[in-house]
Amino acid sequence: MIELLSDPQVWIAFLTLTVLELVLGIDNVIFISILVDKLPKERRDLARRIGLFLAMFMRIGLLFLLSWIVGMTEPLFSLFRQEISGRDLILIGGGLFLLWKSTKEIHQLLEGERGEASTAVRATFSAVILQITIIDLVFSFDSIITAVGMVDQVGVMIAAVIVSVLLMMAFAGGIGRVVSAHPTIKMLALAFLVVIGVVLIADGFDHHVPKGYVYFAMAFSVAVELLNIRMRKRAVRPAELHERYTRDL
Repeated sequence: MIELLSDPQVWIAFLTLTVLELVLGIDNVIFISILVDKLPKERRDLARRIGLFLAMFMRIGLLFLLSWIVGMTEPLFSLFRQEISGRDLILIGGGLFLLWKSTKEIHQLLEGERGEASTAVRATFSAVILQITIIDLVFSFDSIITAVGMVDQVGVMIAAVIVSVLLMMAFAGGIGRVVSAHPTIKMLALAFLVVIGVVLIADGFDHHVPKGYVYFAMAFSVAVELLNIRMRKRAVRPAELHERYTRDL
């Protein structure tokens, strides 16, 4: 154990995998933030923590089933001359679920108050946790497949998963509040989830799309929108001062 901790290669692998797990967890955090936004404010933090804890335990559990995961990559059948494995089915199913859920959320967002009213009754705590669990399984499976290809020691993988989830929990609340407070950011996040759903389906059919391109495009779009929000606030402030001045006169 001491030799493992004193090995610089182990620390490099741990830090690299932690960063990778954080990057791969961005879509998970965004999805959870959008789902818990339907709950009362006093229950959102609890649902967010439960969702991220579920993600952590699922990933750790899958790490102890590495032989089963390796078996899931074996072809089960062929579809359109494409061999489909158990992993591919999980990715395709998860991608379809993301497409369905994101499209539904976009529709409700465009409907405005009428859309929010139509989902207020159905957005129960248990339903939100169930949906988080489904997507956690998909993202956890994809994350562990990536981890197995990078690191040999299971202990290093578990440590990286725990640290990355704790960091995600630290930032998830802030991300959730930003998404909730700005409808345009929420729409961008939903569009991002639609793209991730397409990427998962493509990956399931063995067409690998580097997620780095998707993350960069999303980060650039969010940066531009944050600048737009700042400009709108600066434009509103003089108008409010002018209105207050004319009212005082």
